[in-house]
Amino acid sequence: MSQGSQTRVLEIDGLRRAFGGLVAVNDLGFSVEQGEIMGLLGPNGSGKTTALNLISGVLRPDAGTIRLMGQDIAGLASYRIARLGLARTFQLVRVLDGMDCRENIKAGLAFQKPHLPAAEAELRIDTLLHRVGLAGHDLRLAANLTYIDRKRLELARALAAKPRLLLLDEWLAGLNPSELAIGIDLIRSLKADGITIVLVEHVMAAVRALCDRCIVMSSGRKIADGATADVLSDAAVVKAYLGGVVADA
Repeated sequence: MSQGSQTRVLEIDGLRRAFGGLVAVNDLGFSVEQGEIMGLLGPNGSGKTTALNLISGVLRPDAGTIRLMGQDIAGLASYRIARLGLARTFQLVRVLDGMDCRENIKAGLAFQKPHLPAAEAELRIDTLLHRVGLAGHDLRLAANLTYIDRKRLELARALAAKPRLLLLDEWLAGLNPSELAIGIDLIRSLKADGITIVLVEHVMAAVRALCDRCIVMSSGRKIADGATADVLSDAAVVKAYLGGVVADA
């Protein structure tokens, strides 16, 4: 293993997935280094969420390799990938509506190995509730939470098992300006903790504020890969993703 790959958290090569005649992900390849926040961008239908589903084990790839900390995880079950250090949120928020906030996060702790002693687990749940802005809401049913609080709960559950790699699928979408600023600060703090993040996002202010580097997909293929400012001003990206106008901060 080369010096550069010693801190490589995720490495994808030749990834492909088709649904009938539609090739949703076509020969996709990229890598993400330890502590990096990488933006995965593209217009609706470009294959971003399918790529996250392949990485996290929701879907099996037709071809290609996916390496998490050097281990090929392509085709493994989601729960096995989670135990290897990957967590994610979903574009359509997934929480356990029949459980309260504390129970939702406890479900996430099930993927941490070794399991925490009961007292330590309860303390970790309290810490996570406070961190995402849900302190004092631990006994509220998830079904009764607002949209933003459901997103906060899903993130807390994803963080419960202390993942090495976190996939965020439009986690900042639908937030008002003040909530967006809080969300950006929260994601920055995750990077400060050493968590590596792949961020699917359409909010350009957040992409510019958070992402060290971006990859852009169009029609299942990677069309750009580089520093965020360079990618967002790339002619092919402007044409495919930004409607012909360079994105403002």
